[in-house]
Amino acid sequence: MIKGYATFCDADRHFYDAPYRLSAEGQGAKGALYEAALAAVPEGWRRHRSGDWLALRPLEQELPAQGWKIHVSARLDNAESILARVAEYCFTHGIAFKFVPSRYLLHTRNAKYADRSASGKFLTVYPADDEQCHRVARDLDAVLAGEEGPYILSDLRWADGPVHLRYGSFTQRHCYDDKGDLVPAIADPDGRLVPDLRGPVFRTPPWVSLPDFLQPHLDARRAVTLADIPYTIKRALHFSNGGGVYVARRTATGEQVVLKEARPHAGLAADGADAVTRLHRERTALERLGGLPCTPEVRDSFVLGDHHFLAMEYVEGRPLNTFFARRHPLIEADPDPEALAAYTEWALRIHRLVEEAVEAVHARGVVFNDLHLFNIMVSEDESSVVLLDFEAAAHIDEGRRQTVANPAFVAPADRRGFDVDRYALACLRIALFIPLTSLFPLDPHKARHLADIAAAHFPVPRRFLDEAVAEILKDAPAARPGPYLPVEPGDWPRSRDSMVRAVTASATPDRDDRFFPGDIAQFATAGGGLTLGYGAAGVLYALAETGAPSGTAAEEWLLERTKEPPSGTPLGLYDGLAGIAWTLERLGHPERALELAELTLATPWDDIAPDLHSGLAGLGLALDSLGLGDAALRCADLTARALPRIPRAGLLHGATGPALLFLRLYERTGDTSLLDLAADALRRDLDRCVHGAGGTLQVDEGWRTMPYLGAGSVGIGMVLDDFAAHRVDERFEQARYEIVRAAQATFYAQPGLFRGAAGMVLYLSRTTVPGPGTQNSDVRRQIDALARHAVPYQGHLAFPGEQMMRLSMDLATGTAGCLLALGSAATDGRAHLPFLPPLRRPQSRSQPGTVKKNTVPMKERNRS
Repeated sequence: MIKGYATFCDADRHFYDAPYRLSAEGQGAKGALYEAALAAVPEGWRRHRSGDWLALRPLEQELPAQGWKIHVSARLDNAESILARVAEYCFTHGIAFKFVPSRYLLHTRNAKYADRSASGKFLTVYPADDEQCHRVARDLDAVLAGEEGPYILSDLRWADGPVHLRYGSFTQRHCYDDKGDLVPAIADPDGRLVPDLRGPVFRTPPWVSLPDFLQPHLDARRAVTLADIPYTIKRALHFSNGGGVYVARRTATGEQVVLKEARPHAGLAADGADAVTRLHRERTALERLGGLPCTPEVRDSFVLGDHHFLAMEYVEGRPLNTFFARRHPLIEADPDPEALAAYTEWALRIHRLVEEAVEAVHARGVVFNDLHLFNIMVSEDESSVVLLDFEAAAHIDEGRRQTVANPAFVAPADRRGFDVDRYALACLRIALFIPLTSLFPLDPHKARHLADIAAAHFPVPRRFLDEAVAEILKDAPAARPGPYLPVEPGDWPRSRDSMVRAVTASATPDRDDRFFPGDIAQFATAGGGLTLGYGAAGVLYALAETGAPSGTAAEEWLLERTKEPPSGTPLGLYDGLAGIAWTLERLGHPERALELAELTLATPWDDIAPDLHSGLAGLGLALDSLGLGDAALRCADLTARALPRIPRAGLLHGATGPALLFLRLYERTGDTSLLDLAADALRRDLDRCVHGAGGTLQVDEGWRTMPYLGAGSVGIGMVLDDFAAHRVDERFEQARYEIVRAAQATFYAQPGLFRGAAGMVLYLSRTTVPGPGTQNSDVRRQIDALARHAVPYQGHLAFPGEQMMRLSMDLATGTAGCLLALGSAATDGRAHLPFLPPLRRPQSRSQPGTVKKNTVPMKERNRS
């Protein structure tokens, strides 16, 4: 699970949405605002709501652009009192401030998997200069004497209270960092914008001197060291907002242990319990379970500063989730019956071991409350299991609800006691075969659908699956009669029409930030809901490419909101202005497209990354398509210089995106040096690939290998196919065949275009590599695989987004991307990604599904 997605699940049952939408719309108790957020502001003051924050400042006050600012933290139970006192102080002294306006938002910012660098920040106060900063910090420390709040990791704490300080920006300014991401900025002494670093450690910019009044507090911070603890920390295993988990050795005995750290008032669970409370719960549970071979033993506990530590037995083995890459037969293109039978036998045995471990825990009266694939350690010989992470555990008599849980195993809210663990064991039965149980909170009846799919692939006893489905669906509303899906993905054009209806039904035309729900990237930067990758532009593009009815309302919405694009909107193809401009030109709005293009030309490009997703490669392709060829060549020149510094591989973020830019410019200009640059860029990405089982070629990310369209080898294969039309290269030809093999797995964890099965459908529908792996049956197999992920939305075919906790309608992660991929399969590749138009195949081959005679993809122009 990628941290952060869970926070975007509360505001809407079906789609990712920003947490602040709850309080913005006043949705029940979660949406309730603090009294200070509802009160009228004093005369001469103005208020402004921006995301999680409510800002107030004197109308006539001019603040500096950056400087030392004050953050005040708070617990849930003292936040409103702290807010009232700080607000009164600021109003009295005419000092601008902002605050998190609701208990719910404060909770999410301090939750276990919240952003560690931002956690704890409840109020921000903006002093006019260093002298006022000193006075305000001292005054607020006195005003809030005795109050507690979480330590803000990015800041320097004033004494031992809730007041913290850091140097940073006061205004919304942005620049590109060394990865090419748009980030908050401050100005260096030369006036150049540089990243305003906000990591989980206190630091000052190199040119800023620490004021004398802060030195005693820095000295106090440095006085707390690891020198006096009886352990030597060897490595970190994991970090969360609640603290770290480390491998250590006891100095006196040399025994290897696991040290678990807990920060007070931080890392909140659903019931408000902080990390320290949960660490004490874990110790209590493990001591109750002492002597069981399926749980770790407690070795020690101690406090350092105000951080609490629990030392536990180090358990040898591997987490159960790691066995999928090693064992699961559906990672192969065509697993043989013997492999399926052997895996089934193994899965049934492992499940029985886990079941026995849970029964042993229950026999001691303990509810585990957090059973999932990552919390089950399997011994190296696979003969035993140990359950890990008991911070959510409770005695059965407590009747405590589940407060910390993996999204793929979280029980319905009405489950209590041992029923919580029984639900997780039922999910495990299905997840061992088809690990898509994160879809159950969207629709519990997906359990029966996945059980049917598992039974169709594996020789697993049907009773084993049916018992799991019965447990999962206990007390759930009855399913509608008939097949689970309204239409199979491969049944084109019926599937297209059903997806279009789902997309249309999801529209939110009254919102300013988005028209169609998509990935959480919609809320990461200004203008995210307008973009090609994650917003309205991408959905409109997919509709037009697949011959769907025009999204007139969405088109008008996009035109209205691009009259004055939100300040800070990135420039990129998939995340910003370039992609919106390119889409609008293709939709027949060249004037608006050129207006947006001019905005990109007016922005400095020096610090922009060279990639396709957000950087110069995508910008250059869009500008060239809009007739701004000189600007595109300038992008190519800057991109070529930056090639050696590209840290990643793949189409979106690696050197393959620049290769695509060089290739398209070569086709326009005939300059063979551009073709040479394309070849060099492709070689750079191939150098980052490794061979896997069955001769597959995948991108090596160090801790995993990636076959996907966005950041994996299949995206490289797309551009290698285009390059092959111009020049023969022996290494490239070999790689093309090996990348086809990487697109043959029977199972992919997600459906999305850039990180899932849809990307494989699109690639196999387009590639010119002949022979096995690219035939009609191979494309059909990947289309059928999409059915595993599909979930009905208002009776129509839809797909979940990244992390599969909510549906998405966008191009990069959701239903629009699946629509484009299926349209590509049904139209011999004529529905395609931007700047990757259809290729001439060695021979024509019929495509899965049928296309209505009047289905015409968006008109090709400017070499698309």
